Amino acid sequence: MNLNTHQRFVESYNGLHSRAFFPVEGPVQVAYIAVLHERNYQPHQAIEHLQSLCAHFHMEVELSPPFVTFRMPEFELRWEQHTEFSTYSFITYLPTEQPFVQTIMTSLPEEWLEAIPGKVVSALQVGVVDADQVPERDSLRGHFDGERLKGSQLRGGAATLWSALRLHDGFNRMLVLNHSLSECEIGRIVRALLELEAYRNMLLLALPVAQQTTGVVSDMEGRLAKLTHQFSHALEAIDDQQLLAELSGMAAAIAELIADSRYRFDAAQAYYQMVESRFEELQESEIDQLQTISAFIDRRITPAIRTVNAAKRRLDDLSGRVGRATDFIRTRIDMSIEKQNQNLLKSMDRRAKMQFRLQQTVESLSVVVLTFYVLSLLALGLRGVPEQAMFFSADTVVAMMIPLVLGTVWYLTRRVKKKITQR
Repeated sequence: MNLNTHQRFVESYNGLHSRAFFPVEGPVQVAYIAVLHERNYQPHQAIEHLQSLCAHFHMEVELSPPFVTFRMPEFELRWEQHTEFSTYSFITYLPTEQPFVQTIMTSLPEEWLEAIPGKVVSALQVGVVDADQVPERDSLRGHFDGERLKGSQLRGGAATLWSALRLHDGFNRMLVLNHSLSECEIGRIVRALLELEAYRNMLLLALPVAQQTTGVVSDMEGRLAKLTHQFSHALEAIDDQQLLAELSGMAAAIAELIADSRYRFDAAQAYYQMVESRFEELQESEIDQLQTISAFIDRRITPAIRTVNAAKRRLDDLSGRVGRATDFIRTRIDMSIEKQNQNLLKSMDRRAKMQFRLQQTVESLSVVVLTFYVLSLLALGLRGVPEQAMFFSADTVVAMMIPLVLGTVWYLTRRVKKKITQR
């Protein structure tokens, strides 16, 4: 059948088997390290590094991310690439009662280990032996340099897990005593322990970021409180523009802080959920009222994830408070501008009224001036008329014409003004 499949159709099925567990056949030791990717990390760097290991052991293996597995004469190597870290699992079968005495790490080239791309964030050795190979419980502390142990039963007592949860030669150690589990069940338990260690340490990477963020947020909250007090209790004595500039700078700093920390906070929440799911997969129960591995780890990571969530909430709350304070200041500035505009309009209105009154005054004066000019012209004209031809003198005629000319000029001026107003 030639189906028109999506470009990731095959990958979605192959991905189901990319990180499958490995059946544990008899006593086994797993050395596991998780390496955090650096900013300039590229997958081909890890592949080239693995190829150099193959060349060291004179082997030719085709490698491609995100999952690589191959067998060496002395061990099996499984490499997995995750979103922000990679894991190396070195599996060797050692039929011995001392699972941590010999380690495959000593047979690897030292320069190859030092050149692993990235920074190691998790290192774990898991030893799996049959329960009858460790008959005495008191001898277990010898596998952990005499440290105090935490232990639990797994899956209803079918296996027992012991660990001091401390570093021994740079590795944490966990010992699994198999009572009645099958090879596949032990393989799933080992995989859960390895992933639990990696996810736990990746989760804790967010704790220093949260603590640093909390300190910065506390400082910003103090600054915001001072600014809020200023524009709440000294409304006339502060510069709104300066306050707005300070709040804008604070908002920019908060946005940068969110961009720097949000990915780590969200990743920590995801890792916490995966750690909890691995606890459920182990199905732990107490041994003689000893503290279980999951209870001990949960006592540490639960406060850490709460600190992370609290820092995230405080950062979001601070961002909202700064935004509301900025809106308040902007509203005050807008109101101030509106008040200035109102005062300007009132001033313009007063000026218009003054101009109108001045115009009326000028109009009145213009009527008088025009009347004067008309009467002057009339007086000049009467001077050329002989006195014998007039019943009255020229001055008398001019005086008699003053009301008539004044009324005519006033009437004509009003009519012109009315026409202009209508237009």
